[in-house]
Amino acid sequence: MDDKEAIRKRLEEVKLEHRDLDDAIARVAENPPFDQLKIQRLKKRKLALKDEIGRLQDMLLPDIIA
Repeated sequence: MDDKEAIRKRLEEVKLEHRDLDDAIARVAENPPFDQLKIQRLKKRKLALKDEIGRLQDMLLPDIIA
């Protein structure tokens, strides 16, 4: 159970960071001229977090073979 709790905790942290990046991207984009490179980096980080969220969720849910 300890491993699952650690995974759940990490999942919540990653989800929070993912949501925070939405806000950061919006803030950068609302002030023209905005830094396109910074936005690209933030979006790349957000995508990496989305992948990590998927991996963590897969670790929590067992594979069911139909």
